Amino acid sequence: MSKKELRYFLVQEDILPEAILKTVMAKELLLRGEAHTVNEAVEKVDLSRSAFYKYKDKVFPFHQWSKGKIVTLALIMEHRPGVLSTVLNIIASVKGSILTINQNLPLQGLANATLSIETAEMNQDLEELLRIIGEVAGVRNVRLLGQN
Repeated sequence: MSKKELRYFLVQEDILPEAILKTVMAKELLLRGEAHTVNEAVEKVDLSRSAFYKYKDKVFPFHQWSKGKIVTLALIMEHRPGVLSTVLNIIASVKGSILTINQNLPLQGLANATLSIETAEMNQDLEELLRIIGEVAGVRNVRLLGQN
């Protein structure tokens, strides 16, 4: 398959084969300095070196994938004062740059909004940001729509 034909997918970890998950774990050990060599990292996660080298350039943790990108989030929020403002303040607090905001008129007490965010300067990984936004009082749902 040529470079032009490559396609990328965002998948949940529970459907990935064990070798791919262990490759990510080994790469994280190396990144954090908890393992100093590939041999040490693969031994710690019980993975063969050949499997590590097969997948190491093909699999990345979500936070590495999203760094320096423009991402679009979809939110469903209760129609009450301050909910969107709280979300925007959270994004600003982690140095996310909001590029666009589109909020629909509320229906049955709920409003849909989409936000496009530049992640290059963020000091929080996107996965954690989504979790924090999801815990805001009045946010019913937040999900990643895509990235550019």
